[in-house]
Parts: sequence; structure tokens; C-alpha cells
Amino acid sequence: MRRHTAIRLICIFGLAVFMVGALAQDADLTQIKERELEQVREQISRLKQSMDKRAANRDRITGELQAAEVKISETRIHLQDLERQRDFTQKKKAEVDTRLEVKADQLAQESRQLEAQVRSAYTSGDQERMKLLLNQHDPATLGRLMTYHRYLSEFRGANIEAVNGHIRELNDLREQAAAEETRLAGLARARSAELNELKVAQEKRQVLLVSLQSKIAQEGSEIERLAAQEQDLARLIAELTSILSDYPITSEEPFGELKGRLTWPIAGSLLYDFGQPRAGGRLKWNGVVLAAGRGREVRAVYHGRVVFADWLAGMGLLVIVDHGEGYMSLYGYNETTLKIAGDWVAPGDVIATVGDSGGQIRSGLYFEIRRGTKPLNPRSWITKQPTGRQ
Repeated sequence: MRRHTAIRLICIFGLAVFMVGALAQDADLTQIKERELEQVREQISRLKQSMDKRAANRDRITGELQAAEVKISETRIHLQDLERQRDFTQKKKAEVDTRLEVKADQLAQESRQLEAQVRSAYTSGDQERMKLLLNQHDPATLGRLMTYHRYLSEFRGANIEAVNGHIRELNDLREQAAAEETRLAGLARARSAELNELKVAQEKRQVLLVSLQSKIAQEGSEIERLAAQEQDLARLIAELTSILSDYPITSEEPFGELKGRLTWPIAGSLLYDFGQPRAGGRLKWNGVVLAAGRGREVRAVYHGRVVFADWLAGMGLLVIVDHGEGYMSLYGYNETTLKIAGDWVAPGDVIATVGDSGGQIRSGLYFEIRRGTKPLNPRSWITKQPTGRQ
């Protein structure tokens, strides 16, 4: 029996050592993956800086437009955060005000009861206990009356303590309400400052757009500019594919088997279609442009990993999701991007909001699907309209 027990203990100890070792190995692997992910982000960041430099060398206005639109995006994100904080603070203050009202009613009720007891005690005089002793001849009755008197005195004391407690709680609640008021005032000032910054950035963007259109008209360089932007995008995708070649993506169903079964990233009317001529017919659209209101949520069409979430000339604020097997989906012209490189997404996850970045004259979403550097017709892949999500 002892031998069997010893064997069981040895087995349990061995299993525990194995589990600890496995957990430590998993932790080490997680740390390695985090380091690798950070290295990938650094590579993508260096690639982006290189592309920004090339774009700025081609066109100074484009670089200034990028700075203005990124500033607008950051300011809008700050404003959204401030609004969430304001809503939370207003809700918290309302709860404090409700508790304050309830506590004030309780204090008023306790105070009235205590006032009635004090008035009764005053009417009876200070010799209440002595009167009971002198007026009663039956010891049993006297004992009961003295007990009642003690209970009454204790009840008065409890009421006094309850009133004092309510007063303390009221003071605490008033301090909390005042703190929330101060916080709301601070949020209002911060929001006002952000709105001013947004206005300045938007005005600067408008001036830059006018300058850019004037430059294009004078030089007749629209085709060259669009062609260079297409080359930049193709180069970006090729470089991303190379960087991420060691990090394959797997999902329950390969992206290549989903043709005709996906849902559009937003519900919007078609402005420009895949293959439609642009810039006088010398170039074609590699994706579609869907008209939609500013700030609408843009959703990922399938599982994948965000490999790019930044500003790119011609695309504005662009999100690229890698779906594996060389397939990528692209979402451009955004007002804000809500993911960073390395984030995993599932179908329907919000990844951005609709905007007009990249120098667009109206809000909408540029959407594209590629396999490698080859653009594919999104309308062959995505047929379902979003329902109940906008």
C-alpha cells in the first residue's frame, strides 16, 4: 500500500514538474512572439518612413496634407474619448445626485423623529426617571417602566447617531458631486480646445487641397500623380508580403473559398466601380468607392491580421488586413483608424471610420481585395449587404 502511494506521489510530482515546464515554455514562446511582432512593426514603420520620404520628394503639398489629415484623425479620436469620459462622468454625477436626494430625505425624516422625541422629553421634564420611581408602588410594574425608559433613551441615542451618520454621508456626497462638476468643467474645456485644433487643421487641409488642385491643373500632372500613388501601393503590398512571409495566417475556412459569400464593409452607394476608367481613361480603378456618411463604422470582411494602419498618399488613412494565402483587403479614405499593425480581427470587427482623407472631396470608403499585387474585383467576392450594424 505504501509502495503504491509512493508511486502515485512520484507520478503527481512528475506531472506537476512537466506542467510547470510547459507553462514556462509557453510563456517563453509568448515573449518570443511579442518580440517578433515588435520587430515586424519596426520593419513596417521603417518602410512607411521611406515611402513618406519618397512622396514628400515628389510633392511637398502631399506631405503637408498628410500632416493635416493625421492631425484631424488624432483630434477626432481625442474628441471621441473626451465624449466617452463626459458621458461616464455625467452618468456618475446623476447617480451621486440621486443618492444625495435620497440621503437628504432620510435625514429629514430622522430629524423630524428626533425632534419629536426631544420635544417629548422636554415636556416631561428632566426628572423623568425620578417621577417613575415616586409614582409607582408595584416593583414589577416599576421594573418594566424602567426597562421601557432605558429602551427609549437608547432609541433616542441611536436616532442621534443615525442623524449624525446621514449628515456625514451627505457631506461626502456633496464633495463627490462637486468633484464630478469640476471634472465635467475640465472635460468641457478640453473638448473646446480639441474642437479649436480640429477647426484649424480642417482649414489648413482645405487650403492645401486648393493648392494641390491648382498645381495639378497648371502642370497637368494628375495622371502621373495617380500612377505614382498606384506604384507606391503596389510596392507597399509587395514589401508587406515579404516582411510577413514567415508569419502565415490560418483560419477555419481559407479566404480563397469564400468568393461570393462575404459582406460589404459598409452599406453605401457605389461611386466608382472596379475596372472603371479614371484620369481620362489611362488608368482604371483597382477597387470600388462607396459613398457613406463621415464617421460611419468600417468593418473587416473576414478573419485576418492588420498589417498596415497609417496614411498613404492617394489612399489617405489606410487599413490593410492580411487574410492568408496572399489575400489582402484594403480600406482607404478613412477618417480614423482604430487598429494598429499586428492586431487580429474577426469578420464584422470595427477597424476604422469613414472619412475623406487622401485629399478626397467627399466622404466615402475605398475598398479593394488583392492577391499578392494583383487587384481582384470585390463585387465577385462580396455580395451580402450589412444588416443592423450601421
